[in-house]
Amino acid sequence: MSSVMPQPLQDKILACTVSRDVQNFDLLIEDMESALGESWGDLGFNEAIAFIGQPEAKEMEFIALAMDDADEDDLPLVTQIITHAKRHGIKVILIADDVAPAALLSLLRQGADEFIPYPLPEGELANAIERIRTPAPTPAATENTAKLNAGAQKDGAVIVIHGLAGGTGATTMAVNLAWELANVSKTDAPSVCLLDLDLQYGSASTYLDLPRREVVYQMLSDTESMDEEIFSQALTSYEGKLQVLTAPADMLPLDLITSEDIDRVLNMARNQFDYVVIDMPSTLVQWSERVLSAAHIYFAMFELDMRSAQNMLRFKRALQSEDLPVEKLRYVLNRAPKFTDINAKSRVKRMAESLDISIDLQLPDGGKPITQANDHGMPLSASAPKSPLRKEIAKLAASIHSLRDTDAAAA
Repeated sequence: MSSVMPQPLQDKILACTVSRDVQNFDLLIEDMESALGESWGDLGFNEAIAFIGQPEAKEMEFIALAMDDADEDDLPLVTQIITHAKRHGIKVILIADDVAPAALLSLLRQGADEFIPYPLPEGELANAIERIRTPAPTPAATENTAKLNAGAQKDGAVIVIHGLAGGTGATTMAVNLAWELANVSKTDAPSVCLLDLDLQYGSASTYLDLPRREVVYQMLSDTESMDEEIFSQALTSYEGKLQVLTAPADMLPLDLITSEDIDRVLNMARNQFDYVVIDMPSTLVQWSERVLSAAHIYFAMFELDMRSAQNMLRFKRALQSEDLPVEKLRYVLNRAPKFTDINAKSRVKRMAESLDISIDLQLPDGGKPITQANDHGMPLSASAPKSPLRKEIAKLAASIHSLRDTDAAAA
């Protein structure tokens, strides 16, 4: 590791760690040495601002700003370091260990370029360094960017898919329902936007083989300044028919965004698109209430097993305790038993009665073709068009669109 003030024969300083005590972040030291060799230094919080303005720092590419919960009292100083670095054209990689989401959000809005949780995931610092060294494409050069109309007021329908347990197929349904809606009419296809709001494990981008854009995180971290242009840059177009807001490239805390942020994103999407399909995280968070309130249909997906039954019961109780509109829920049983499986169909009936719910939709088990389609980044209509699951989702899309047309005609 190079000293903070390098000697003439030493390598130039390309980066510095900035922390209260870098020894508290031993994994960071190892990763910095692996990525930069001897071309980096170490600074304390109080030294950072003075050094960044010195001639010795003119070759610096970035600072790795590391903090933990004990540093939250020094938030104004940390904010000043970020502002000073950005003023001198130095990128900022924020490394946080157990820092409150509100503090994280404040620092990210000050201009931190990358966020990595500590302990550092293997290879993540090197990936972050590569990203900040790669120039971001200009909006004019970015392909597959949605073209939105300023001032549009479509009042789009909001359709939400929420998996009540892991692996219930919620993302598969969200992706394919959005695609079927986008292709529901050959002559007058509606505009459709898919929002992947699972900030940690969202995989809509994987299922459609789309890149995760850094601008998604930038937009979500500052929705107050979001306009049609910024929102369009965060969207990625699939086959020119479906616009997708992918989950951010990095794993972020679910409460990094607020209810107000969700309101702004949903209002923007509804104004621009006929249908807004939302893939929700399984976890209930503060802003889940806003999504439920905005939803026209809220599909709760589960399977015929005990974990789904228990989760559904707790889910209903949580909503009812907050006086939320439980009547919007439409229960979807995935991997439903076949018509000839009398015993399993009897279990389905008993489960619905014991939970006091009506199962509105039963989807068949698509088997291996579904996993293969997702792995290849293709909707079912392209990879398994004859799949029973695909046919059911297509029928659902047609039904939703027909209902919307009927409502529009009545209005």
